[in-house]
Amino acid sequence: MQVRQFRTGGDRNFGYLAVDAATRDAFVVDPSYNPASIVRHAEAEGCHVRYIFCTHAHEDHINGNTEIGRLTGIRPLLFGDTCPVTGITVEDGAVFPVGASSLRIIHTPGHTPDSICLFAGNALFTGDTLFNGKVGGTVSDDAARLEYDALHRLLRVLPPDTVVYPGHDYGLQPFSTLAAEVSSNPFLLQPDFASFLSLKRNWADYKKAHGIK
Repeated sequence: MQVRQFRTGGDRNFGYLAVDAATRDAFVVDPSYNPASIVRHAEAEGCHVRYIFCTHAHEDHINGNTEIGRLTGIRPLLFGDTCPVTGITVEDGAVFPVGASSLRIIHTPGHTPDSICLFAGNALFTGDTLFNGKVGGTVSDDAARLEYDALHRLLRVLPPDTVVYPGHDYGLQPFSTLAAEVSSNPFLLQPDFASFLSLKRNWADYKKAHGIK
């Protein structure tokens, strides 16, 4: 799977175009503030966009949905939606064909109840669940617990060389790997949920103490 990353605007938002090399069938992730740039690139590269996904329903990830729907004639899909072409529902474990390849939906609640990651080839599109060096914000201890469990499920079921493509450019580099995050991400280094939650509650102090911006 070939991946093109786009800086779409907003709060350093990323959008993505993922392409099956054999057929040029493709899908878009989080087109957000500048869907036209993704569509133009897809057309220039001879790609056939089959699906558009949003990793969760926060406004900064869905505000381009109307425009990209108009440009492509494809309805963007979020968790719980059913694709009108394939009849496949966006739910945990669902597999969508993309040319000679496929993508799998992994439900990762925590940042929001509807958060999903998309796994295709060796690429994992994580939205606001996992960033380079941090994790997504949560609004309650219960949500933090869901996020903790979701993150550790990803680490159990996906290979270490999986490339992590996040929803925002918040880290030292625009993408990472699961192995790199396991070895360096402060949240994934915590030995248990209590420590994970404590770091969330004290993240501002941690960043200051470690020179993290």
